[in-house]
Amino acid sequence: MEPGRAGCLLLLLLLPALAAAAPGEFDPYRVLGVGRSSSQADIKKAYKRLAREWHPDKNKDPGAEDKFIQISKAYEILSNEEKRANFDRYGEAGESQGFSQQQHRQFHRFHDGFYFDESFFHFPFNSERRDTSDEKYLLHFSHYINEIVPDSFKKPYLIKITSDWCFSCIHIEPVWKEVAQELEALGAGIGVVHAGYERRLAHHLGAHSTPTLLGLINGKITFFHNAVIRENLRQFVENLLPGNLVEKITDKNYIRFLSHWRKDNKPHVLLFDHMPVVPLLYKLTAFAYRDYLSFGYVYVGLRGTEELSSQYNINVYTPTMMIFKENIDRPADVVQAREMKKQLIDDFLSQNKFLMVARLTSLRLFQELCPVKKSHRQRKYCVVLLTEQGEKFAEAYEAFLTFAVANTKDTLRFVHVYSDRQPEFADALLMDEEKYHGRSAVVILERRNNAGKIAYKALEEAWQGSKEDNFILLDLLDQLRTDPGLLSSETVVADLNDELAPMFLIRWFYSTLDYISDCWDSLFHSNWREMMPLLSLLFSALFILFGTVIVQAFSDSSDTRDTPPSGKEETAAKTEKNDASFSKESNSRIPKKSFVEVTELTDINYTSNLVRLRPGHMNVVLILSNSTKTPLLQKFALEVYMFTGSSSLHFSFLSLDKHREWLEYLLEFAQDAAPIPNQYDKHFLERDYTGYVLALNGHKKYFCLFKPHRSGEEGGTLGSCEDYNALQHEEARGKSSCSPGSRSIKNKLHKLSFWMERLLEGSLQRFYIPSWPALD
Repeated sequence: MEPGRAGCLLLLLLLPALAAAAPGEFDPYRVLGVGRSSSQADIKKAYKRLAREWHPDKNKDPGAEDKFIQISKAYEILSNEEKRANFDRYGEAGESQGFSQQQHRQFHRFHDGFYFDESFFHFPFNSERRDTSDEKYLLHFSHYINEIVPDSFKKPYLIKITSDWCFSCIHIEPVWKEVAQELEALGAGIGVVHAGYERRLAHHLGAHSTPTLLGLINGKITFFHNAVIRENLRQFVENLLPGNLVEKITDKNYIRFLSHWRKDNKPHVLLFDHMPVVPLLYKLTAFAYRDYLSFGYVYVGLRGTEELSSQYNINVYTPTMMIFKENIDRPADVVQAREMKKQLIDDFLSQNKFLMVARLTSLRLFQELCPVKKSHRQRKYCVVLLTEQGEKFAEAYEAFLTFAVANTKDTLRFVHVYSDRQPEFADALLMDEEKYHGRSAVVILERRNNAGKIAYKALEEAWQGSKEDNFILLDLLDQLRTDPGLLSSETVVADLNDELAPMFLIRWFYSTLDYISDCWDSLFHSNWREMMPLLSLLFSALFILFGTVIVQAFSDSSDTRDTPPSGKEETAAKTEKNDASFSKESNSRIPKKSFVEVTELTDINYTSNLVRLRPGHMNVVLILSNSTKTPLLQKFALEVYMFTGSSSLHFSFLSLDKHREWLEYLLEFAQDAAPIPNQYDKHFLERDYTGYVLALNGHKKYFCLFKPHRSGEEGGTLGSCEDYNALQHEEARGKSSCSPGSRSIKNKLHKLSFWMERLLEGSLQRFYIPSWPALD
């Protein structure tokens, strides 16, 4: 027999053995621990239990990630009826799950009952053969929520959603590799989401197909819709950045630009380069440091920059970066390099984030400039100049600035405060002493804790900037070096006002622009699934508008005529009016109605009552079950009745029997406050969430949580049915559900009114989510 023919025969003899061995390598039923006759509900329940147990972010076992991948792969097969049928019929493992039944039949017909596994041809589709360059960029759901989203306020992210058996993903891989390496070196973030193993994250990102490319900046997602080429991806990331990060500087505007340090309280950075456009590296740097520095760019090859280049002796052939602080005639620091690298720029800017004498304009700035001491060796003292605004105080400030420049040390930070803008802060330090009124003062302080406690010592006399004042302050600082107990006075300072915060109208205007931009993008680029809430809202508004017009047009005019009121009715109306005006004067929170409107949150009104809720409005949702509906609603209405006068609050209830998964999904973001039970809990699927109250802010995507009051503690009489009936003026007392069981249930909402007070004050902990889940 010929050698070639013998090899083919041997291969055909081995193929059945290979096919028979495949099922033993990976059995999705065995991985999930379910039988072949299990229903989809049983499979889903087993998957959720195992995924929660073996998720790499929660399970620190070295093999947790591999186990989690197997669990996800098994669920991907068994949750799809077609793939499950393929496995049951042909004994497929996860590697060849991308083939359809028709393709399998073609393989079987062509090879007389034999088929070739994907591993035989070494196709690079499954997770074991994915490109290793993407491994370091892989994102998990909790990692994305807790780290990537907050980090997107410092740098934009370019994220790719991919999956197994995705031919288009392989096609864009070379371009993706090149762009990912280039953008990462410039300071952008890169992420990769595998839709097969991180289906939940892919769903939250809005990716309904693969490959999908998107950008993330300031927590906002933008989809990429152009051809996947290097220039388009670079431009896409650049377009994510705000347009006013870097100002073009010439001879005409450089003095104005550098002089703005008084207004915005920031050092100003100038980059001199021979490139006609601002480099992307510089834009990314400006975005990362925008809270601390203002950035300008000088194109040295442009006419109109000669005076500027000559003023600061610029080498036009070498990129130069300068930082200017209080003195605009001379830079505070300079760096030159033939090629500006990200690490070089970061080191340079991180050492120059503040002015020599920065003004305390917010609590954040105070905490950074005057950190709490961690040890004796890490003491940081702040020398604070308190002065009012105006030209009469300019001389005292200039003298303090000169002193600060001459005595700068690692343990000292010189700052100043406008006492008329921060009156509470100034009064806490100066004790409202008469000798400082209308004059400047200097205080040396050290923060002791984050609650506002400080130790301090004020100069005995007002600060005038004379030589004698300089000697006195220098002597105190020398004593402080050897005797920290010199700061003998202690006090608690209030939080500083944010002086540079934008006005409400400006914030509202920008929020409106963002909302319009999102709607525009959804209208032209999103799929119909994402368009349905918007279309539903639009058609509902049109229906109500035209319905009102039609009803008014065909209504009988005689029905609209009001009969003249009788004498008794007129007297009662006047009395009612007087009572209402008196109540308005005496208490501004009197409810507008004599009852509480509590609607059920369902899939029909979910979009209008939560997802599209107007900015500033909140929906307070009570969680109940069918058996606890009546007593809990009664107690809920009693507790929130005094808050129904606020037009920004809406009240709803949610059935736990219908929407338990939706609630558990939200509670996963509040694990510290309301931990989800694990699989070792005997009744983890029957956890009682009745009595939980969630205040949902649909616009800003966060919620506050009220946990029910434990039974057996202070129940009080507020939960009694008599109080509620008296409030509602019910006549049918015999129908009241006053029983020991109902009273115990009502006690769950004890002290809900105090929680509502804190909600209106804004002092409750907030749990942010990336997007609202569907209420199926």
